[in-house]
Amino acid sequence: MIVADVNLIAYLTIQSEHSALAEAAYARDAAWAAPLLWSSEFRNTLVACVRDCAVTVESALLSLRLAEEIIGEREFAVASENVLRLARETQCSAYDCEYAALAADLDVPLVTTDEQVLRAFPKTAVSLGRFARKRK
Repeated sequence: MIVADVNLIAYLTIQSEHSALAEAAYARDAAWAAPLLWSSEFRNTLVACVRDCAVTVESALLSLRLAEEIIGEREFAVASENVLRLARETQCSAYDCEYAALAADLDVPLVTTDEQVLRAFPKTAVSLGRFARKRK
């Protein structure tokens, strides 16, 4: 199992320059988990894509359904105390700290392309490229 940040979920469900790596990561480990906030963040990403005319509303809805299938029942609440502590220690956003806190709680890697998160959580976060290319 991994914790997938919202960008990774988007890369797997919306065609982008990172989609091939996201597909490789999914092939390596298809059990993706996320904090409860992922769906709101993902809907916000989809709205931006629709407004930029990158995808249609229908395509965005298909991406949302696919993402919901991928995460499935692996949505978790995160303790606010942990999020606030991590945010204070790292200067990362509370959103990013939710993913990091969940990865720590589950004792699994947080897979991301976010450089700030990778620097702030070197024991937990792993880059998408590194994870996707790692042998099983």
